[in-house]
Amino acid sequence: VQLQASGGGLVQAGGSLRLSCAASTRTSSYYYVFGWFRQAPGKGREFVASFTRDGRRTSYSGSVKGRFAISKENDKNTVYLQMNSLKPEDTAVYYCAAKRSTSSSFEEANIGFWGQGTLVTVSS
Repeated sequence: VQLQASGGGLVQAGGSLRLSCAASTRTSSYYYVFGWFRQAPGKGREFVASFTRDGRRTSYSGSVKGRFAISKENDKNTVYLQMNSLKPEDTAVYYCAAKRSTSSSFEEANIGFWGQGTLVTVSS
C-alpha cells in the first residue's frame, strides 16, 4: 500500500486545515485500517485518529478529540483529517498510516504502511 499525504501548511491559532491521504488501495476494503499519526519537533510519533477495523467508527487521541475529524471518500480512495480550532501545540509533521486489519491496535509498532508526512505549523 502506498500513501500520499498532502494539505499541510502554516495557519494561525484557531484556524482550520484539512489533510488528505491518497491510498493506492481501496479505502473501502476491510483488509486495511487507516489513520493518522503526528510527530512534533523533538518528540516521538503519536497517534491522532483512526477508523476501527470495520471502518464504521472512529477513534481519537484525547488531545484532538472534539477538534479533529477523520473521514474517507471511498470513490477517491482518500482519507481526510479535518483539523479545527488549531493550537500551536498541534504543530507537527502529520503522517497517514495503514495497517492490515487484524486484532492488533492502531499503534506505531503495528503500522505496516506510512505516508511521507506533511508539515502543519500553527502560529500563536
